[in-house]
Amino acid sequence: MIILKDVNKDPKKLEDVHSIVASILEQVKIEGDQALIELTKQYDRVELSVLKVPRKAFQKAYELVSGETIKSLEFAAEQIKYFAEHQLACLQPLKRCEHIPGVTLGHRLVPIKTCGAYIPAGRYPLPSTALMSIIPAKVAGVDKIIACSPPSKEFGTIHPAVLVAMDIAGVDEAYCMGGAQAIGAFTYGTESVPKVDIIVGPGNKYVTEAKRLVSGSVGIDMLAGPSEVLIIADESVPAQFVAVDLLAKCEHDPNSIAIFVTTSRKLAEEVQKSIKEELKTLGTAELAARTWADNGKIIIVDSMDEAVKISDELAPEHLQIMTENDDEIAGQLCNFGSLFIGKTAPVAFGDYVSGTNHTLPTLSCARFTNGVWVGTFIKVSSVQKVSMEGASRLAGVCSHLAGVEGLLAHQRSAELRRGY
Repeated sequence: MIILKDVNKDPKKLEDVHSIVASILEQVKIEGDQALIELTKQYDRVELSVLKVPRKAFQKAYELVSGETIKSLEFAAEQIKYFAEHQLACLQPLKRCEHIPGVTLGHRLVPIKTCGAYIPAGRYPLPSTALMSIIPAKVAGVDKIIACSPPSKEFGTIHPAVLVAMDIAGVDEAYCMGGAQAIGAFTYGTESVPKVDIIVGPGNKYVTEAKRLVSGSVGIDMLAGPSEVLIIADESVPAQFVAVDLLAKCEHDPNSIAIFVTTSRKLAEEVQKSIKEELKTLGTAELAARTWADNGKIIIVDSMDEAVKISDELAPEHLQIMTENDDEIAGQLCNFGSLFIGKTAPVAFGDYVSGTNHTLPTLSCARFTNGVWVGTFIKVSSVQKVSMEGASRLAGVCSHLAGVEGLLAHQRSAELRRGY
């Protein structure tokens, strides 16, 4: 059995990250804006005078981004919004149900008031993550959506492509900040940055550790690890498709995980050859080759049933199926962050334009949770109304159970309603 590697399990490294992040959070909590400015200079090598991005910076960003990029972002935004709206339509308030006369139950769908969207900036700007984080919150009805991203050294502020994406998505405010300090600002608030009710968006190990430490003081979407893909394929698919889709995951990050499961030794060998060929011309070959060598795996199984079993045990972030019986196999799978069915449905589409979200559970967490979606930003809050008749039916049982637990004021509270 192959276990997805958690790169943060080294105790010494965990201790180092924890102590650094805890110190940063405390500094932001005490010093506010000044800490954010100093930490941005220290870690991002950019000196800021203000943290909030002014409206004119958004307008200038459109001038710095190509028309094709703007149109592409608008296309992706429309598709993400379309899917989020249809997801929202599946959620319905429960206005009235009555099993016992006089006891009316229900629930309300209550949007979270404020959201902080963290948009990482590593080797490249990530405008797609701005769309994925902000649009579902907007569709859910969040009152105020604020976003942040680390500064680009080239521009001295958030990369213009990310600013344009934030604007297209409908952000209310944006702040130039990143790292654990940004998570601290969203959690505690500073002179400039308002604190929020929930923080969403992926980040590096310091951002993830910061989210772990502040969870409970603020809501978080999840604790994300390195990106993953598992591909199940047979000889009906070209080896090149599998090879390129594996490398697409490998170029993300040196800790990314790419696994290929197949019933065909022939296809496995062809994929290995195709990977070597693709690396000869791939612009990100150095990173992709190193990641594949360190974290790439090919598993040959005796049957598709075995492939399904392995996949469900690993519960990958991205699961891709390319076989002669895609729909049949898809119906047997349960554990995945996002499922891509068919040889014309690569993970890249989900990362950008198909409309589903790309902020997904990793490290086998898809066994018990899901990725960011419109429901991430909605509370399902229960409501009850009890008439005198209903109270008379509930009071006796409630009183008895409260007595069993030794909660005498609870018991008294119920008794007061008996026959009121």
